[in-house]
Amino acid sequence: MSIFGSMKTAVSGMSAQANRLSTVSDNIANASTTGYKAVSTSFSSLVLPSSSGNYNSGGVQTSVRQSISEQGDISYTTSEYDLAISGDGFFIVESADGTPVLTRAGDFSVDSDGNLVNSAGYTLMGYSYDSGVPAVVVNGFDGLVPVNVSQSGLSAIASTSAYFSGNLNSEATVVTDTTTLPSANTSGVTDDTQKMSLVAYDSLGATVQYDYYFTKTGVTTDVSGAVTGSTWEVAVYRNADAATGGTTSFPYSSSAVSVATLSFDADGQLTSATDTDIVDPVTAKTIDMDYSDFTQLASDFSATGSADGQAASAVSSVSIGTDGVVSVSYANGTTKSLYQIPLATVASPDNLTLLSGNVYTANGMSGVTVTGFPQTNGLGSIQSGALESSNVDLAGELTEMIEAQRSYTANSKVFQTGSDIMDVLVNLKR
Repeated sequence: MSIFGSMKTAVSGMSAQANRLSTVSDNIANASTTGYKAVSTSFSSLVLPSSSGNYNSGGVQTSVRQSISEQGDISYTTSEYDLAISGDGFFIVESADGTPVLTRAGDFSVDSDGNLVNSAGYTLMGYSYDSGVPAVVVNGFDGLVPVNVSQSGLSAIASTSAYFSGNLNSEATVVTDTTTLPSANTSGVTDDTQKMSLVAYDSLGATVQYDYYFTKTGVTTDVSGAVTGSTWEVAVYRNADAATGGTTSFPYSSSAVSVATLSFDADGQLTSATDTDIVDPVTAKTIDMDYSDFTQLASDFSATGSADGQAASAVSSVSIGTDGVVSVSYANGTTKSLYQIPLATVASPDNLTLLSGNVYTANGMSGVTVTGFPQTNGLGSIQSGALESSNVDLAGELTEMIEAQRSYTANSKVFQTGSDIMDVLVNLKR
């Protein structure tokens, strides 16, 4: 055996325990770091070839293991911008130089520009609703923008779609005199025409009221005289153009902004609806009307409806849902979706590359990054007003520290003993 070999083995043992102590110190120092994942030291032996009757001591080497996939405890806070992930996934954040990275640290706050930034200075990224409901890019970070919750002043949204649903009385009288149809815009209509009104909004948030007139215009029968279908006319006018001072709104000062035909089958179910869009020459807006839920049954006329958009109103609060949708609520009670926060994952999270600021990047061992929305494809959910704590077990770390100290001392004794033996050999020459 080699005395020098045993001393070198003891040195490798001390070095390994020093590495172990380094991971323990890192864990203890970050025990209160939001979203921090504990690291540990793994040991493996180094064996040197030995001949019969002569053993060559080898050594030990260490590798660092991460527990990124281990969920930390979730604690609740008073800030709606604190976010925790319950389950798998990482927030996609951007560094100051524009590099996208992954993190579990959701301690976000609003910076001077209105962006959500965590304590390490990374900006939260999401998909905007500016072009409609966003679609996720599963294999990259294209389309992501900083999540900005600065919504000062007033906001108005023009109406682009509306719907009416209800029942048209199948026993209503058919109006055959076209001069009395609402679309004719003459002095009045018959009592068989039903009227409803709906409020929409222009681009400035001003209300625009539309008057809807429902009139039965025809019935089709087969050779036996059985009813096979019916048609109704729906004429829509701007209420602001209605006649004043009389007993009727007719004639309006402008023509109808929409004249639609609804066709029903023998069972009273809607089979078609033509020319349903409202084209308003004053607001220069087109509103897509939906009548698809109307029926024609032997019951009194009834209808309900609504239009999208909103009047000019101030923002009262911002909320983030479990699905990652960032919404604002306005003082008038309406809401608007601004962003949807995605989550990213990899095949082997514990092999991600750790960077300063408690963030990670993918590498060949972790697998490629896959992006998706929360609560889809195995990804977790987002909890607003909560933070994920470090998954460090302090009691376990203190135990590790004592074990590392004892093992380091034992290895140093081996080294010291080898040194003493070398002194004996040197003194033999004297």
